[in-house]
Amino acid sequence: MFETLVIEGLGLEELSPRTASVWFGLALGIGFGTLAFATGFCLRRGLVGASSERLSAMTTWLWVLSVALIGTQALGWMGVIEVTEHRLLSAQLPLLQTGLGGALFGAGMVLTRGCLSRLTVLSGSGNLRALTVLGVAALVALATQKGVLAPLRMALAGYEIEVTRLPQLFTFLPLLITLFLLIRTRLSAPQLVLSALLGVLVPLGWLGTGLLLQDEFDPIAVDSLSFTGPWADSLFWSVASSSITAGFGTGLIGGVILGGLLLSLITRRFQWQGFEHPAQMGRYLVGGGLMGFGGVLAGGCTVGAGLSGLAILSTTALFALAAIITGALIMDRVVLRAVNARSSGGSGAPSPKPAPQPAA
Repeated sequence: MFETLVIEGLGLEELSPRTASVWFGLALGIGFGTLAFATGFCLRRGLVGASSERLSAMTTWLWVLSVALIGTQALGWMGVIEVTEHRLLSAQLPLLQTGLGGALFGAGMVLTRGCLSRLTVLSGSGNLRALTVLGVAALVALATQKGVLAPLRMALAGYEIEVTRLPQLFTFLPLLITLFLLIRTRLSAPQLVLSALLGVLVPLGWLGTGLLLQDEFDPIAVDSLSFTGPWADSLFWSVASSSITAGFGTGLIGGVILGGLLLSLITRRFQWQGFEHPAQMGRYLVGGGLMGFGGVLAGGCTVGAGLSGLAILSTTALFALAAIITGALIMDRVVLRAVNARSSGGSGAPSPKPAPQPAA
């Protein structure tokens, strides 16, 4: 398919599928960065954010998932894409690895006040806290994939159970939940439209890597939006670009940062931000490490597993997302107890729940 497009359509005979995937990832990333910045797309906000915004944030996230699911499955029903060989559709679910990884990732995103996708968007708007966390997460993820933490990852992968793909009826479950939530929270028309466009990016990713850019002589990995692996790949490429070539994920990361930068400048919301004190920096660094390690173990983040994985009806992705949510809720309680303990000065007197701070 790629050869036909290049030779008969664009005439770029020297463009390899892998190079084309970088440009495709860049375009997809710019779309994600601008739309995620505009909509405030963030699963953490829907789980443990301020009570006044929690319902609308969760409704937005589920609406994006609904569009991604239906769009991806529609491509499958039409026979346009084939994703059955994707790693998230393996018949073996590494139970301990995925569950532990998801829980650690969820805990990490609470400590850093944003998951990898949200922090990538915010890094483009001048948030140096987000950029620092992403550097740590990428380093730990790479160490878990290829370095000193790889033996631990492989040891945890030994506990597996057999699973099948989620039933087709699951395709419409998030949509039904979203419609129910829309009764309780009225999202604006622009928010619904922009969120829907954000969801469309997931099937576009599967379409591009699974059909348009495929070449039987130079195949590329079939994938869509994700952040843990792409951040590790981007770090590896940045220090070894003379030996390896960039891929779809590297272009995606660059595009998301660029998209966040462009929209923050257009809306005059670009602002340099750093850490307020060493304790905050320490918490963020720990959270970044947990997300890097946990994201690799779980096989994805809130976007890689939560959106792209569920869009192909992956049972592993659903389990990973459940673990992420569980880890986030538990860590939120731990953080609140620590804050309350400091506020009460050890007297045991209860203190009011502190208002959650904005992401990153």
